[in-house]
Amino acid sequence: MSQDFLPLNGTDYVELYVGNAKQSALYYQYAFGFELVAYAGPETGIKDRASYVLKQDKIRLVLTTPLHPEGEISAHIKKHGDGVKVLALWVDDAAKSWKETTSRGAESAQQPTSIKDEFGEAVLASIKTYGETIHTFVERKNYSGPFLPGYKARKSEYQATPIGLKYIDHCVGNVELGAMNRWVDFYENVMGFKLLITFDDEDISTEYSALMSKVVSNGNGYIKFPINEPAEGKKKSQIEEYLDFYQGPGVQHMAIATDDIIHTVAELRNRGVEFLVVPPAYYDDLLDRVGEIDEDIQPLKDLNILVDRDDEGYLLQIFTKPVQDRPTLFFEIIQRKGAKSFGKGNFKALFEAIEREQELRGNL
Repeated sequence: MSQDFLPLNGTDYVELYVGNAKQSALYYQYAFGFELVAYAGPETGIKDRASYVLKQDKIRLVLTTPLHPEGEISAHIKKHGDGVKVLALWVDDAAKSWKETTSRGAESAQQPTSIKDEFGEAVLASIKTYGETIHTFVERKNYSGPFLPGYKARKSEYQATPIGLKYIDHCVGNVELGAMNRWVDFYENVMGFKLLITFDDEDISTEYSALMSKVVSNGNGYIKFPINEPAEGKKKSQIEEYLDFYQGPGVQHMAIATDDIIHTVAELRNRGVEFLVVPPAYYDDLLDRVGEIDEDIQPLKDLNILVDRDDEGYLLQIFTKPVQDRPTLFFEIIQRKGAKSFGKGNFKALFEAIEREQELRGNL
């Protein structure tokens, strides 16, 4: 067994650059049940930005907004709209992680930097990946504060009610035509990930559009990154639409795990979160396709939850519509009952649902 030169403990946080973090933070508290736990901004000595840290079980989202029109955060939002900037990885040794990856060809975004406050010390280091997305290695073994140095604990007057979101199952990147294999090679050679699964345009296509996708995973399987690129089709694929509106490669969606998808999705719907719609006919032959499942079909049909099976079990999944006005970032809610796969059997139904939305936007 070759030594894992980049041991990862899991996702530390996902940071989004957004136009209005104060309002976005309230949206994620109300709609998704996240709790506000920390804040950085002018009141904590940070002069150029405000950041809100939201938490639910093992998931941390950081929402950051610029306070001035100049600078990298403003430029990012002007170009991409609201979107993911940082996929942060929790490590035991940030300096070593940075050294191992940059020595294998990663481009540095931030050299290992130690930051301190009264709760101890954390070490951060970052490398660049597709588009303007970066991976930040976070070492926090000597830190006990609410998030990271520079942040203060913060509670909200609004009492958020969690909805059963547990951890980030996977994060999907969209890259331009011809770039998928280059980024798969990057994750394999630079970060020591393994290729888990490949989907080609035979697997993921409709009459009009197609995409190709490969999934890479780190050694312990805690981190999984599918990478998508468009494939030739009669009309514009969802990946091309994303690339047009995001103005380049970036994170397409975050898949968040739950142990009770019926409860989680019912709550999200009650709070106004919109989901892609598959036709009722999808459920007519569901049990013929996937075999016996624990859940009743009716609530799945009512909530429009999809089911797929692989050799190891089955999964339930559903996809939100984009969570901002540009048709870019969205969320997947997933419950795994043994299945290790990504819902290949649902791709066609999902694509057709996305194409119906694209057509309404005039972008098919």
